[in-house]
Amino acid sequence: MGTTSEFLARMQRRADGKRNWPSELKAQIGAETLIDGETVNTVAKRYELIPSTVSDWRRMARQGKLILPNLEGINFVPVEIETPAPVVQPLTVTSSSTIDLIIGDVTVRLGAATSAARIAEIARAMAP
Repeated sequence: MGTTSEFLARMQRRADGKRNWPSELKAQIGAETLIDGETVNTVAKRYELIPSTVSDWRRMARQGKLILPNLEGINFVPVEIETPAPVVQPLTVTSSSTIDLIIGDVTVRLGAATSAARIAEIARAMAP
């Protein structure tokens, strides 16, 4: 722990007195929590940090804001990528002079010139 304390004493501090952690070091610390047998709490204690700070850095890595180094002993969970759901294609509009608004077993036939706002009003009124 003595070497860690000496290292931390050399860390630059911001104007508010907090340590200025470089992104590479945040990533290193975050990666250490993924080593088999390590926990966020033990890694945080090693670097004299509060566990929530280390958890924040792990979250940043998940969001792609930190790139974790490949450390010996890191075990990753296999990733499964789902096939995207098919995109529903809009119905093709055929030339017609009417619009059928069907909700349940009720059909309202409107003229093709009916405004979208009016169609929406009728649909809301018909909704169960």
